[in-house]
Amino acid sequence: MTTTTLVLGGTGKTGRHVVSGLRAAGHRVRPASRSGEVRFDWADESTWAAAVSGADAAYLVFPEDDITGARPFVRFAVEHGVRRLVALSGRGIEEYGMPELTDVEDAVRESGVDWTILRPSWFNQNFDLGQFRDYVLAGDLRVPTGDGREPFIDAADIAAVAVAALTDPRHAGQTYELTGPRALSFGEAAAEMARASGREVRFTDVTEEQFLAEQEAAGVPESWAKLLAMVFGRIRRGEHEPVSPDVAAVLGRDPVDFADYATAAWKR
Repeated sequence: MTTTTLVLGGTGKTGRHVVSGLRAAGHRVRPASRSGEVRFDWADESTWAAAVSGADAAYLVFPEDDITGARPFVRFAVEHGVRRLVALSGRGIEEYGMPELTDVEDAVRESGVDWTILRPSWFNQNFDLGQFRDYVLAGDLRVPTGDGREPFIDAADIAAVAVAALTDPRHAGQTYELTGPRALSFGEAAAEMARASGREVRFTDVTEEQFLAEQEAAGVPESWAKLLAMVFGRIRRGEHEPVSPDVAAVLGRDPVDFADYATAAWKR
């Protein structure tokens, strides 16, 4: 029987790789997003039925701004025939005090269908497609992390694990912590980006107060800036440094190294 997998955020950092990975394996895929051919909006229940119709499995990427629709959607998807859920969450959500995301994870686990939770570390792609891109282009990575290290992970590796979880029932009921193969300080990451790009990219260890002031000046919402500052504090204290074996265990290979990511990113 041919199955259809709904991929929410199908054009995003991980979603586009999930779509291509599933298609390469011969699976039928339905990418959906706010602006895609199949429109999906967490806040607009009128878009849910068309996205879910006929889908057997779903890859869930929750919105950063408002996830109040997530639990109702999980229930809706299961009621309309979805039998497998793979949800992208985040590493350390309990420590961050993020009850909304914890509640969404609980909804997936309690859905009554096969489920897998993915908890990745910070993405490599934050440096060329995300929040650190402007810092890299300006040549100055200004974050309050000191010598603290983060095992950055590649979005393609997260997607590869998601594809495995969506297509192999052996991953049902698992919560995977996904990291890269080694932890780097932000100074080391800046040096890797400089090497790969041929540009000057330095690291400046600002204080938390400086960071928050600069974020405010840049128009970043206060709640988001404070969350980032809290995460950076945990990195600074070494709480993010441990490397997980889960990517290698699922894929049978090591995750992409940050140096290889940096080289590829600046060839694009």
